[in-house]
Formats: sequence, C-alpha cells, structure tokens
Amino acid sequence: MQTVTLIATAAMGLEAVVAKEVNALGYETHVENGKVIFEAPISAIPRCNLWLRSADRVKLQVGTFKASSFEELFEGTKSLPWEKYIAEDGQVPVIGKSVKSKLYSVPDCQAITKKAIVERLKLKYGIVSKLPESGAMFKVEIALLKDEATLTIDTSGTGLHKRGYRVGQGDAPLKETLAASLIMLTNWHADETLIDPFCGSGTIAIEAALIGQNIAPGFNREFASEEWSFIKRKHWEDAFQEAEDKANYDQKLEIIGFDIDHKMIDIAKQNAMESGLGDLITWKQMQVKDLTIRKHNGYLIGNPPYGQRLGDYKHAAKIANDLGSVMKHHESWSIYILTAYENFEKAFGQRATKKRKLFNGYIRTDYYQYFGKKVREDLE
Repeated sequence: MQTVTLIATAAMGLEAVVAKEVNALGYETHVENGKVIFEAPISAIPRCNLWLRSADRVKLQVGTFKASSFEELFEGTKSLPWEKYIAEDGQVPVIGKSVKSKLYSVPDCQAITKKAIVERLKLKYGIVSKLPESGAMFKVEIALLKDEATLTIDTSGTGLHKRGYRVGQGDAPLKETLAASLIMLTNWHADETLIDPFCGSGTIAIEAALIGQNIAPGFNREFASEEWSFIKRKHWEDAFQEAEDKANYDQKLEIIGFDIDHKMIDIAKQNAMESGLGDLITWKQMQVKDLTIRKHNGYLIGNPPYGQRLGDYKHAAKIANDLGSVMKHHESWSIYILTAYENFEKAFGQRATKKRKLFNGYIRTDYYQYFGKKVREDLE
C-alpha cells in the first residue's frame, strides 16, 4: 500500500485555499465542490492533519462506484479492501448522506454499508461471531451523489477546527478554520501589523499568531488515525518533528485584538494563553470608533456583529460607518471584513477592491477586501 487517496473537506468557497495548502505540502490536487482530492503516501495522513489550517477534515477514500440499488451498494461496498485499513477489533460506525440519488434513505444506506463492511472483515479475519469493535475508531461515511457512492474513513476524529486552545467563547464564535482562511486570503506577512477590532474570543488574532510563527495548527491535539496500525508510528513521529523544526518561535509579531466587551477580552486572553501564544498578542477593550492607528501598511481583519448574529442591522450599519470614519485616514492599510450585512460598502463609505462569497456556518456572508496603498516610512 504505497499511496492512498485522500480528501480534504472544505467549507463552500474555501476549496482553493485548502488546495493551496495541500499543494504547499507537496501533493497534487483535484478540486471539487467542498473537497480537495489528492493521491499521497501514507505519511501524508499525519502531515495533513497537523498542517492544514483551512480544511475541515482529512478523509481516506476507500473506493467509489455506481450504486442505484441497495444490492449494488452492498456488493460494491463488500468488494472494497476494508481489511487494509480497519483492524480486526476496529470500531466501525457508519454515517451517510445522499444527494440527487435513487438511494435517498440515509439510514438504510448506512445499515447496508455497515453490513457489507462487517461481512468483508469477518471473511478476511476468519471471524464467525460478531466483530468485537473494541479497538481504534474508524468512522466510515457513505456519500451518494447522483448515484455515485464514495466510501471514506475519517482520519481526523474531531474536526480540524478544534485546535485545542479554545477554553471559552462568545455567542457566535468564528470557526478556527474559517479564521485561518480569512488571514490566508490576505497578503499579510508576519513582520506587518495586524489588528482585529471585533476580536470576540480572539480566534483571528490567535490563528494569525500561529501562521506568523509557522506553528502547525494540529500540534496540540490528537487524531483518530494515530491509533491505526497501518500507519507506522514513525510517520507520526516524523510529522511532529517536522512541525517542531519548521516553527519559527523567534518571529516577532505585532497582533492586536480589540473588543467593546471586557468579558470577551478576558476570554481571548485565556484562549491565547492556552495556545501558548499569550505573550505574542496584545488585547485591548475598545469600541471601533475610538480605534487609534499609529503605523502605515498594516492589516485589519475582522468579523463584526451583523443582524443575524448579534444585535440588528442598525447596529451593523453603525459599526461599518464608524470603521469607515476611522480607516479613511489610513489609506496604506489593507482592510478585510467578513459580514452578512448587505449594505456594508455603503455604510463603510467605500466600494471594496474585491468581494468574495463565503459561508460562516450556514450564514451566507461576503468577504470585503480593500487593498491599501503601501507607503515606505512609518508615522512618527
């Protein structure tokens, strides 16, 4: 088993960001809606889980086939080499989804898939009674799209957005994977100032610090596939060693998180401390209209409150207006705002250089991008 087919799943609109990350790890990709597919050696499973900042999960594709009847689903599943991956005592829960397919009953598809996998494993392992399912977790997904069945095993376990540093959060936390993506969609570099004027629990600032020091986002957590016997322990050891070697802990950063709520500032501080980045980020309680900027060529990245999330549209308009009033005096700054408030540009007072459609959970949002006019010297 020299290579495997892996799928890095992505939120809608972030496929290109995920593909760029996978390419940077050295693997060639094929992009489809919501996923990035690539062939890679087994060692890519630890590396991708450790390094991918924008992907939701890394899945191992066991096989694909046409299935427009339950018999085809059963036989197609049973024909796949499950014993290559799943241990004799492996736990095999099955989840499923079906889109535009004749087999639309997801519970039935899950049950049939499970039965086929169990029969295959019992045959290969010479087991007469039921499988023990007392060992490592191998969560299987049966995904049907236009009668094409794709069978995968989740290598990540808990979603990759769970970095392990969030000890507290507000009412509408930004997913860590989305926060990292917002940063990677900018041209920010670690030697440039970055501020988030609506920092909430601090996710954008913390993700920026991780990126700035090139710290692998999965460095402080565990993954389901760490217990899989077909992945050599050395692959994991090498991946963690690579992450340690590539981290640049000496990189100085100027990252500042502001929020109007002192309780959120306290939570952000706690999260930053938990991530090990507490000394690298400055936190200040401040409302956006009081924002004071003393340097040129910085980056402002924010996810302000908007109608469907907190408050109402009048509040969203005032925030955009206040931000525009402050930032019109700082043309060298690049500004990136994620919001569902449709009249943001009007309230802000300027048309965006670029606009990108993204989803924050199930909320459709736009990512407004204003490119600054860089200048050479700092303000005194």
